[in-house]
Parts: sequence; C-alpha cells; structure tokens
Amino acid sequence: MFERRPGRCGLLLPLLLLLSPCPAQAAELDGAALGGVWGVPFAGILLSIALGPLLAPKIWHAHYGKIAAGWAMLALAPIAIVYGWQSALASLVHALLAEYLSFIVLLFALFTVSGGILVTGTIRATPLLNTGLLAVGTACASLIGTTGAAMILVRPLIRANAGRRHNVHVMVFFIILVANIGGALSPLGDPPLFVGFLRGIDFFWPVQHLWQQTLIVAGILLTIFYLLDLWYARHDPPAETAEQPVGFRGSINFVLIAGIIGTILACSQWRSGIAFNVYGTRVALENLVRDGGLIVLALLSLWWTADEHRSANGFTWEPIREVAKLFAGIFVAIIPVLAMLQAGKAGLFAPVLDAVSGSDGTPREVPYFWFTGLLSAVLDNAPTYLVFFELAGGQPAELMGPLAGTLAAISMGAVFMGALTYVGNAPNFMVYAIATERGIRMPGFFGYALRVGAVLIPLFLLLTVLPIVPKLQLH
Repeated sequence: MFERRPGRCGLLLPLLLLLSPCPAQAAELDGAALGGVWGVPFAGILLSIALGPLLAPKIWHAHYGKIAAGWAMLALAPIAIVYGWQSALASLVHALLAEYLSFIVLLFALFTVSGGILVTGTIRATPLLNTGLLAVGTACASLIGTTGAAMILVRPLIRANAGRRHNVHVMVFFIILVANIGGALSPLGDPPLFVGFLRGIDFFWPVQHLWQQTLIVAGILLTIFYLLDLWYARHDPPAETAEQPVGFRGSINFVLIAGIIGTILACSQWRSGIAFNVYGTRVALENLVRDGGLIVLALLSLWWTADEHRSANGFTWEPIREVAKLFAGIFVAIIPVLAMLQAGKAGLFAPVLDAVSGSDGTPREVPYFWFTGLLSAVLDNAPTYLVFFELAGGQPAELMGPLAGTLAAISMGAVFMGALTYVGNAPNFMVYAIATERGIRMPGFFGYALRVGAVLIPLFLLLTVLPIVPKLQLH
C-alpha cells in the first residue's frame, strides 16, 4: 500500500539525528591540549586563498571549492579520531549554524540586491567628480556593504575615466576607500563587523565608537586622492568620452536594501525566548526569522528586477559562490584554532596573548590594532577579526564596556588594513578583476601592496601616536 522512498528517508534520518538528544557529542575541545599541528588546516586554507590565484590561477579557479573542502576535512578528521565522531559532528554543526549561516546569508542578500541596481550614463571625469564618487561610495559602504557599494560604482567610475591615460590610481583609491574604509561604521559594511554582531556586539556600536577615526582617515585619503588626481589630470590629454546623463535603473532595490537594514535591526531587538537545539548548538527563532527574511528580500530582487539590468551590470553568481565555498572551509578549519585561543595562557597562543597584554593582563590596544590589521592584510579580515576577538576574551559585554578600546582597535585593524593587499577583503580582488577586464593595467599583488602601504602605513602610525581626537589614542 505504501511506496517506500529511500531518498526521503536518507534526508530524514540525518535530520532526526541532529535534533535528537546528544549529551556526549557536544563536549568542547580541550584547547590547552592542542598543539600547533591542529592549526595547519586553518593556515593552509588562508595561504591557499592568498597564493592560489597568483601562483596557479587556472587550477585555483577550477578547484577552489575542493581545496577548501579538503582543508576543512583535515581539520575535522583529527577531532573525530581523538574526541570521537560525535564531537566532530557537533563542532561542524556549531560552525555552520552558529557562525557561518547568518554571515553568508547577509552577504548573499546584499550581493543580490545591489547587483540589481544599474547606474546608467557616462560623465567626463574631473578630479572633483572622481573625489565626489569616492566619497559617495565610502559613505554608502556602511549601508549596503563594501561589496554592494563597490559593485554598484566600479563600472560607472571606470567609464568616466576611460579616456584618461592615468587611471590606475583611481581604482587603487577606490579599493582603499569604498571596498574597505567605508565599511567601518556598521555590521552591514564589512564582514568582520558582522562577525562581531553575530557574537553579540550591538548593531550601532561601530558607528558610535569609530565614526571619528573613520571620518579622519577617509577625509585625509580623499584629500590625498584629490591632489594626486589633480596632478595627473594636468598631464592627461582631454577626455574623448561623450557625456550622457546619469540615472538609475532597478530602483526598487533601494527599497529592498532598506528592508535588509530594517530586518536586521528588528530581529536584533526581538527576544522570542524560543530556541532549537541542533546537535548541541542553540539556534534562536529570531535568527532564523532574520535569515529567512533576508533570503526572501534577495528573491524579491531577482523577481522584480529586469534581467537586462543585471546583464548590463556584468552580474554573475561566481563571486558569491566563491565566497560561500571558501568561507565555509574557513569557518570549519578555524574550529581547533578557536579552541586553542579559548584556552588563554594555557594554550598555544600564550606568547601572542603576552604580546597584546600588559604584565597585569590588561589588553594593549596598539598591538591589537597592528596584529589584527597586518594579519588581516595577508590572510583575510573576517577570520582574523574572529581570532583576535576571541583572544581578547570573546565576551561582548566586556568588549563593549571596559574593553571598548580593545574592540575598537581590533575593528579598525581588520577593516582599515584589509585594504593593504588584494586578499585582505573579498571586494578587493573583485574590483581588481573588473578593472583588469576593462583594460586598466592594475598593479600586481606586491606592486599594489607597496603603493597602498606607502599611503596607509604612515596614516595608521599617525592614528596610533597622535591624539587627533581623544578616542583616537590607542593606548
């Protein structure tokens, strides 16, 4: 009478397993007992991301998902062998549901919705116009994300400067300001701040504590850019680009972006008191509602936006697909590293903890700023932020209260110094790829790092030693 459906049973059994009582398998890893070899998968995946596109681009672009999955498996296998498969499964579920899911859903929503906004027309570039576009992009980055702002404005900026002999500096400063610095004021702006938001940092904490530093850094950079662009403009032949009125298509997506912001704010204030235990991981109802709402808004953007708008934008799913696969691997490979960090001075990271702490254990903000920043530049700013967030104690109440300076140092280091290399933040390499495709001779990995470092390192030194405003002192 009843037809047996193996496919459905195959899906149902793992679901029942995950929702079943599991007191033994959720045991935490003993971070104090873990040696350096446990961190090899995490270091391996980050180095693969940094070097793969440069040393073996064809292999990397064809197999980056498999490479990330391989490092993730190398991180989980020792946990299963030493602590049992239940602990490995519990660790995997926690990494994906408690850390990764909300992170990638927000990026997916912002990427999808911003990709439906088409800026039409072409205007003739002038130093004042270029500076204005960079300023607008910097201001928008904290509202629609560095990825969203970069993807909306990069092509209009390239078109405006197409007739100039010198335009590489425009793209370099675009990466610095729009793809990085501008995202410092909200969890929507840059992935590291959203990781902090998921860990319990208030949504408005970044804008309340980092607005002065961000305004000063962005203001100095825009001034430097204007003077540099003015000098180049005097040596460029007159642009031959025909001027066409600027306009927007797909404007409904601005409403959907407002919906994304409203959904996150509303769910951050809602405490339902309802949560589900998924193999030892607590998943709150409000988080599920938030993530579901963001997915619905992204689907509405696909439904309401004409396909030709996305085609004209050069929109493809590959960037978000790459981010999704790579960060899934990162969030799994970092599991043993987080356990070692949580062990404090009993764990492998005791020397790093000593370097960023005073003799009495008090965090030292300058080392936190530089350690977080420089590692963000050569690795990736989201996982680096998470590492130093945990190293500072990982307690949101303390980090927003008595340790607010430490959290500010970590946040600024991750966001600001993510601009130092192409791999410091996801939009950096996306802008590089689009600019190169459009014929701009962008500098290579080290050439870019040298140019940007020459501008930013002195500015960051100034930020740490001069009391421009009281909150800028990272002592």
